[in-house]
Amino acid sequence: MTRAADPHLAQPVDGAGRADDAVRPDDAVRPDGVVRPDDPELAARAAELVRDAVLGDLARRVVAECGADVGLVGVLEPLPGSRPGSEGMVLRHWAGTRADLLHDVPVPAGIGLGGRALAERAPTWVPDYRAATTISHHYDAAVAAEDLYAMLTVPLMDGGTVHGVVYASLRTVVPFGDVRIAAVGKLAAAATLALAGAAAWNRTMPRPDAPVRPLTPREHEVLRWAATGRTNPEIAARLGLTRNTVTGYLKAAMHKLGVRNRTELALAARESGLLG
Repeated sequence: MTRAADPHLAQPVDGAGRADDAVRPDDAVRPDGVVRPDDPELAARAAELVRDAVLGDLARRVVAECGADVGLVGVLEPLPGSRPGSEGMVLRHWAGTRADLLHDVPVPAGIGLGGRALAERAPTWVPDYRAATTISHHYDAAVAAEDLYAMLTVPLMDGGTVHGVVYASLRTVVPFGDVRIAAVGKLAAAATLALAGAAAWNRTMPRPDAPVRPLTPREHEVLRWAATGRTNPEIAARLGLTRNTVTGYLKAAMHKLGVRNRTELALAARESGLLG
């Protein structure tokens, strides 16, 4: 059994067969129906889908290819009630489980075998989880419900970045040999490579510039005089405004154009074609 269906994918569909809350076609798809490859929101969503697919497959492969009875994958997430900056993960993917006590379980760094692997950035294993003296036993009830004993955890490491932790568990007391540890480690490395690639691809997607809010006629008029070097009192006298009003118009124009002073304002106005 694997992770429950993503609620973003299982959405109500209207009579035309289009999900009500799906990515809007005018944002992600060109009028000719071709997907826009440079849409950052779509890129982020695609990276998330890749991550879920990779990690869900990793849990299944640990069972199918490494002789484990249960495969679990913890995904790094902020934990409810945790301090800002504290590390933790949630068991979001699984295969081979009989109950649901290990589903969506939060695991802070340093707690349990997986939390220890997360904190130490290194594989950890025990031949008998229930009898182990080197780990905390916060999850004994869930482990007992699955009848698990031997357990191996491997962090998904990409340089100094941890993407999660994969668990390989057996329903018998056995020492983990080099062959099984290497097999799980190889799967973890392949999954990490795929995750790093998706993350890098998402980071390199171009981000569109923030849209410039249009200037009001008065802001535009004040801006044109300011760009010629006129002072606020001179502009006020020429336009029949108070100095404070001129200052307010200039500040509003600066905010809309994302600049900090009159020099940057004049330059931005010329580059944007606002000065004709």
